[in-house]
Amino acid sequence: MIHAQNQSQTSIEQVKDLTSTTQGSAHCALQHGKLIRRQSIKALSLGLLGATSLGIAAPARAQTSYPSKSVRIIVPFSAGGTTDILAREMSGHFTERWKQSFVVENKGGAGGTLGTDLAVRAPADGYTLLCASVGPLAVNPTLIKKLPYNPLVDLVPIVLIADVANVLVVNPAVSAKTVEEFIKLLEQNPDKFNYGSTGIGTAAHLSGALFGIRTKTKIQHIPYRGAEAVQDLLAGRIQFMFATAPSIMPQIKAGKVRALAVTSLERSRALPDVPTMKERGLSDFDSGSWFGFLAPKGVPDQVVREINRATNDALKLPAVQSKLITAGADPVGGSPSDFYNFIKTETAKWRNVILETGVEPQ
Repeated sequence: MIHAQNQSQTSIEQVKDLTSTTQGSAHCALQHGKLIRRQSIKALSLGLLGATSLGIAAPARAQTSYPSKSVRIIVPFSAGGTTDILAREMSGHFTERWKQSFVVENKGGAGGTLGTDLAVRAPADGYTLLCASVGPLAVNPTLIKKLPYNPLVDLVPIVLIADVANVLVVNPAVSAKTVEEFIKLLEQNPDKFNYGSTGIGTAAHLSGALFGIRTKTKIQHIPYRGAEAVQDLLAGRIQFMFATAPSIMPQIKAGKVRALAVTSLERSRALPDVPTMKERGLSDFDSGSWFGFLAPKGVPDQVVREINRATNDALKLPAVQSKLITAGADPVGGSPSDFYNFIKTETAKWRNVILETGVEPQ
């Protein structure tokens, strides 16, 4: 504002100089008037700029409604996994809400790193979203030495969709019916039991590693690109795994796998008859998964607000809650700041798990 006042004072002085001349013709008077108007407009413009810099809002421009075209949702895992299931559930509600297509694209590989990095590098215009999980967001920052992104710097957390328990499941050919029996079986057969995961650094991987440490048993880890791990479990090529509840519920209900325990501190509402690891003597065994929406850094605030509001609205619908709970996922929701702080807390927790298990950063 001071700068604008100086400009105004300059305008006045210039007018005085002009009016003090002896050439007071009508032509000169006309030029004086034009100069006054030009200087006054300039001073006003500078004044508005100064006001804006001091936090005084200038008149806002009308914003384009969002979304005005189709939106892609990158899932950094293959189709059929929990991340994919939740992304497609939400995309259906978004499409119905805005009458624009929300298209899920599966970009699996490197424990979710490849797809997440693809989202980070996408234009920050709101037309590329990321639906990701604990692995690429809270585990990989510790586990991968040269991670090409920083989740809390290069991405904008929008909303936490759901919290999901992992389930210790075994192929029916495994004789153990309880966790205790399974531990004895592992003790009697060191290095002969393989467990699969949806990739290095995922909750499924670290849950298995933590299980081996806590039970003092020797087991072998086989990483997969995504839901293929479940297929090999069904085929008997691996003997067990820690699968997210939504990805394994159909197989549990069909009797194709046997659920021994959940890794959450409380029993899953979807599997009320399955005990927790804590109930089976493994205290503080908390290695659940979670899933949420994020966007590339620099995304317009309007987009964050719209996606957050739409997700929270969907999660409040009784039909959605029932569907997710039945599938093994607990709806969460909340604000962008809630999700940001949650990721920070989870990153610290999984860093401690990695240190305890001795999994080497790659």
